[in-house]
Amino acid sequence: MLECGMLDRDKLTLKTCSKILCKQLVVDELLIQSLQADEILTEAMAENIMAAQTSQKRSWCLLLLLPKRGPRAFSSFCSALQETQQQHLYELLTQSSEKDGKETPGVRFRPEEEPVMPTIEKKRERFIDSSLPLPTQEVVAAKRARTQAESMEFSLDADSPINTPVLPCSPDFYLSNCHQSYRMNSSPRGFALVISNVTFDPCAAPDLDPRKGGEVDEEVLRKVFTELDYVLTVHRDLTAQGMKACIEEFSRRPGHQTMDSCVVCLLSHGVEGAIYGTDGRLLQLDWVFESFDNAHCPLLQNKPKMFFIQACRGEEMDCGVEQMDGPGRTCSPSCEQRDAGREGQGDASARQSGDMRRTRIKLPQRSDMICGFASLKGQSICTAAMRNTKRGSWFVQELNKMLRHRARDTHLADIMVQVNRHIKEREGYAPGTAHHRCKEMSEFTSSLCKDLYLFPKYQSQY
Repeated sequence: MLECGMLDRDKLTLKTCSKILCKQLVVDELLIQSLQADEILTEAMAENIMAAQTSQKRSWCLLLLLPKRGPRAFSSFCSALQETQQQHLYELLTQSSEKDGKETPGVRFRPEEEPVMPTIEKKRERFIDSSLPLPTQEVVAAKRARTQAESMEFSLDADSPINTPVLPCSPDFYLSNCHQSYRMNSSPRGFALVISNVTFDPCAAPDLDPRKGGEVDEEVLRKVFTELDYVLTVHRDLTAQGMKACIEEFSRRPGHQTMDSCVVCLLSHGVEGAIYGTDGRLLQLDWVFESFDNAHCPLLQNKPKMFFIQACRGEEMDCGVEQMDGPGRTCSPSCEQRDAGREGQGDASARQSGDMRRTRIKLPQRSDMICGFASLKGQSICTAAMRNTKRGSWFVQELNKMLRHRARDTHLADIMVQVNRHIKEREGYAPGTAHHRCKEMSEFTSSLCKDLYLFPKYQSQY
């Protein structure tokens, strides 16, 4: 049992930074487990925090608890931020703490001016409509010089939208679109599964190189879908049989019954129609989709099921084609390294007599699915020009950016069109190799029957 509270200096730092923390902090299982391992949170506390209905409420609950959890709570929280790749918040807290401890000149707060945590009732007004994170300069007067490693890590944050908060859906937009789109009221919105194969067995799969940068994709997806209010499960480096067992367990979760959707992300090497396990064996994607169809996953009938596949679909490299009457060349963002039945006809007389109540409505075997692929059929994305080891793959980068910026007012099919557009404009940068100026093209397939809006950070009162 903790006998004393947090140091006054650390309490002040949390209080000073509370607005930004409440807005940008991602409280997920990984962060909570880190605090539990340090004995900062009890199991009951962890369960209460994760039971909160939204990511903002989870942040609120955690920030209320931390000052009461002893003198080690602040340093443990900072370490947990680093472990969960929330480096910008780690820097915010540590730099602010240094300022308070040294009493360096800068921004000063009178007691009545000190920022306080927003109340639950007012928190929505405080989550301002901005596509940019609040700068740390709002709280920190003087910044210490970064080490080379920190500068590299910060450049990742600056160049990528990974830390830009998901923009919230407005109540007016929800009310204008909720009746014509898939129901998306549950909190959490649904379960999400991420399987990321980065390292492959050199004996069983000698031709499959490590997917350097794949761990970045995994972290990006974990963050964005947590902010979109999904309960995430992440698995790393599974054999084909391990992936199959994991997907079977996920698709059979009884909790799907109370959720409005689900997400499955598969990241690995692949071929057309299949992805590799770490043992070099293939898992067929058609089996994956079948596991979630209306026959095999009845708890998700009529609910949207989202799939995102970051993998090759063949051996052919896209070297690009010169555009007629177009610009001299596409602007290359940076050096990238890429990842080496028929409708049944009802009884007309039954319909006319209004006796449909006696007949159970039939569904097609497979419907209400959308799947985004990082590449076209037959296309290879395994060369060294297309997946950046610091920012991850092009496909996941663009998906992350579009979800954060556009999910507030754009349905998913249109978001995937925007992902396609941005990837079309990119080209690899690897001078002196066959992969220089190579291209990639994503695509998606859909059997959705309504518009699919995620309505981020909106909680219906009904």
